[in-house]
Amino acid sequence: MKLKNTGSGYGLVSILLHWVMALLLIGLYFLGDYMVDLDYYDDWYHTAPDWHKALGLTALALLLVRLGWKYLQTRPSPLASYHLWEHRLASLTHGGFYLVLLVVTLSGYFMSTAKGAAVDIFGWFEVAALTRLDKDQAELVADIHEISTTVFILMVLLHIAAALKHHFVDKDRTLLRMIRPVSGK
Repeated sequence: MKLKNTGSGYGLVSILLHWVMALLLIGLYFLGDYMVDLDYYDDWYHTAPDWHKALGLTALALLLVRLGWKYLQTRPSPLASYHLWEHRLASLTHGGFYLVLLVVTLSGYFMSTAKGAAVDIFGWFEVAALTRLDKDQAELVADIHEISTTVFILMVLLHIAAALKHHFVDKDRTLLRMIRPVSGK
């Protein structure tokens, strides 16, 4: 099993980054959706936002690692069964994912630090605020965060549908390439 990508498939590092981030980001979406309806007397009223912020910044760090890894790695060749439009749409979609994830995580960071307070990362360290936002700026950042998370989850659903289409309709190796690392030394 290879750690690095090859022309024929993804290595273990790319696959782990993909699936860990997928689970983390989808979990964050549902945690965020859940926590906005909590009332003051709920046990999770303070805990959920703290976890959401810390995990959100963890997602940003993983995204930066993933982007660095992506640009340092060989890119697997498109499968021979792909149409040109499928390959172009997949490239555009992946670029869109990275852009939306940057917007989601950065807007979450600026929303969390709007009053100038640092974000505590599980009691290990704090991520300082870069700036303070006034009320209108904070509301704009919150709106951007909410819209971009909705766009993200819609993209996830389309991404899953495309992977399942490739697996069950086209019967190609698209999904399997993101599950099984390239073998060899």
